[in-house]
Amino acid sequence: MVALADIRSVISRNRSRSVRRARRSRIVTTGALALTLGLAAPNAPSVAATRQVPGSAGAGDYYFPAYGNGGYDVRHYDIAVRFDTNTERLRGTTTIAMVPTVSNLERFNLDLVLRATEVRVDGVVADIRQTSRELVVTPARPLRRGRAATVVVKYAGTPRNTTVDGLKPWITTLDGAVALGEPEIAAWWFPSNDHPIDKATFDIDITVPAGKEAISNGRLMGSTTNDGWTRWSWELRSLSTTYLVFAAIGDYRIEQGTSEGLPYLYAFGLLADTPAARDSIRYTAAATRFLETKWGPYPFNRVGGVVPSGGNIGFALETQTRPVYDSRFFSESNRSVVIHEMAHQWFGDSVAVKRWRNIWLNEGFATYSEWLWAESTGEGPRVQERLEQLHDAIPANDPFWDVRIGNPGPASIFDNAVYDRGAMTAQALRHRLGTTTFMQVMRTWVADHADGNVNTAQFIALAERISGEQLDGFFDAWLFTAAKPARTAANGF
Repeated sequence: MVALADIRSVISRNRSRSVRRARRSRIVTTGALALTLGLAAPNAPSVAATRQVPGSAGAGDYYFPAYGNGGYDVRHYDIAVRFDTNTERLRGTTTIAMVPTVSNLERFNLDLVLRATEVRVDGVVADIRQTSRELVVTPARPLRRGRAATVVVKYAGTPRNTTVDGLKPWITTLDGAVALGEPEIAAWWFPSNDHPIDKATFDIDITVPAGKEAISNGRLMGSTTNDGWTRWSWELRSLSTTYLVFAAIGDYRIEQGTSEGLPYLYAFGLLADTPAARDSIRYTAAATRFLETKWGPYPFNRVGGVVPSGGNIGFALETQTRPVYDSRFFSESNRSVVIHEMAHQWFGDSVAVKRWRNIWLNEGFATYSEWLWAESTGEGPRVQERLEQLHDAIPANDPFWDVRIGNPGPASIFDNAVYDRGAMTAQALRHRLGTTTFMQVMRTWVADHADGNVNTAQFIALAERISGEQLDGFFDAWLFTAAKPARTAANGF
């Protein structure tokens, strides 16, 4: 993510940053209950085999305790929604293919803020109870661990009027709407296990008034119009986290083709279809090829970009295969923001965080990718010079250094330091280990964890294994200390 709210220029940098704050409460976790039996009658079922287990309301992420759920793993979402741009009301039916991960799952939660009207589990109506964010589902009979189940949820509501814990990520534009946000958006338009730890594939059908377009992730399978409504069908076969799935509805001009050997689909809101926007977004395929020279093969099979009309989004987001950009990024050509969001396809999309406290692994490496691109094009200084200049320019008593980016806190996951200190960490590590070893670390990282989830401890362990060096002091200084790292060789200077 790159945001517009805190625009600044530091050492000839033409980038923007922001802090988006989030507040969450409550954590409920369910662990395995160990039961020890003395003697049991022959052939009698054990207590463990018959005990019914509820899924947890939360994925165990203490930054956002209510986000995600436990007790099951989602394999696929089939989302079908109808959105009326006149009334802004949304009706949907989402089919979820899931596999329980605990024995005898007696109930489970889905994240959904719109009102559910019916839930069926394997074709049978289930009991439901709903709070502001949680949809609690009790199937007619417990679900067995490892046995696939199908959950169908019908729901409706007006996302723009739905606020939970002070948050309303749904965006109304001049000509429609955009479902877009990080870390929350999915619950405003489809039920899900809304945490990066549970990735899945997607089919997405969005029906809108005829004459409107509906853009989403992956491959456009086609559009059909009947009785004044047009259904747009999309297919995302690469595993994705829920917040990276989006919907952009409105008046768009769509470009499709192949560039640099990559299939692309670009969509420009009619009021955002400017030469600067076109120049920037059309650079996406070339940006992807540049990033491949650094991080290895592009993890997906198509690229894209969307620029909605209106300029009221406030950020750009790395929605999988097709980032979405606020039109205000393109008052002039801005290829750097495209580099940032496409770098996230490696760092954040393919390789996603296990917990939100690891966010620097996304934003730090995406920002560092901008540095590398600026160096290669002559639009910025050499990356080691940039590290040293930023380090020297920010005083030791600046609040910038107070953020421990390895665990910044839920209100600071998009703080400037997560981006800039994260990029500084990357270059400092490269300078300490040498370019060859550093690039081996990075390419191994993205290859070994493709389609998976990671944390900072894993990255440190990999860097130590490949380099043969003990790096605790280095990472403590850069990630976990609320102070300016000393300008020493050990810290990458």
